[in-house]
Amino acid sequence: MSKRTDGLVLSSQMIQNEIKRVKHKKNSKKIFRETVFSLAIVAAVAVLVAMLLFPTFRLTGSSMEPTLESNELVICVKMSKFKPGNIIVFYYNNKVLIKRVIGTSGDIIEISEQGDVYVNGVQLEEPYLTNKSLGNCDIEFPYQVPENRIFVMGDNRETSVDSRETSVGCIADEYIIGKVFLRVWPFDKISTLK
Repeated sequence: MSKRTDGLVLSSQMIQNEIKRVKHKKNSKKIFRETVFSLAIVAAVAVLVAMLLFPTFRLTGSSMEPTLESNELVICVKMSKFKPGNIIVFYYNNKVLIKRVIGTSGDIIEISEQGDVYVNGVQLEEPYLTNKSLGNCDIEFPYQVPENRIFVMGDNRETSVDSRETSVGCIADEYIIGKVFLRVWPFDKISTLK
């Protein structure tokens, strides 16, 4: 009789252990599903924030050298107010371009043959330039920036295609993506930008 009782006790204990194992397995699966779901939501929110508030761009070309070089990654922030010296990102002919703000609505721009830039009669101090140049320019000076537009130029004035050419002209507010504020790649050059 004791053998049967021991067998029943052993079987009862095995059943309880199996029930615990199955419950644990169900809980583990539930926790795993909830974790994956939470991570997916966090990733989706991060992507939306990156796209809508802090878009990231990789530079191509040499028009912003020496300030920014090809293959560097920059982050910009959505803004609506810009001032001379800001670096902005904007759409032009189905491309994304990065240039420096020289003047805003109503400003009068003049550029000398030597490449000195004047805004409203005051020469801009441009410590970010290595060489001044009039570059490719087919507009007449003095030039007044139209309403709701921004006059932009690249830092590499000899090669940059920008507002000095009528084919590009001034940039309308609705085409501006934002202001560049941080270089994030390469890591040894991480820095904020004016």
